Amino acid sequence: CMLFPTVIPTIERMPETTLDEIADRYVEMNVVHPFMEGNGRSMRIWLDLMLKHSLKRCVDWSRIDKNEYLTAMRESVVDSSHIKALLKVALTDKINDREMFTKGIDYSYYYEEE
Repeated sequence: CMLFPTVIPTIERMPETTLDEIADRYVEMNVVHPFMEGNGRSMRIWLDLMLKHSLKRCVDWSRIDKNEYLTAMRESVVDSSHIKALLKVALTDKINDREMFTKGIDYSYYYEEE
């Protein structure tokens, strides 16, 4: 928490013009986010908002296996290639599709279940 005043502004300045840049930003924020409960859900919504804004895409979360996603997120602290690969194949242009949005929220809860 003592590093927040320097780390958060650094993350805010990270570019978000490509999938790799957005994924890097996602990984960095996940590392510094201090709360376990709700972290994944809020992070996935934030990721979709960045993708929608910059790339006119969002993630079809139904195309990403829960265990593979969780493994990729754990690995992302040292190597983000796995999470980037998962995101890349799950991108969709259905950014204004209400069903895609609500399905994403449902999957977020599923990813958080024990």
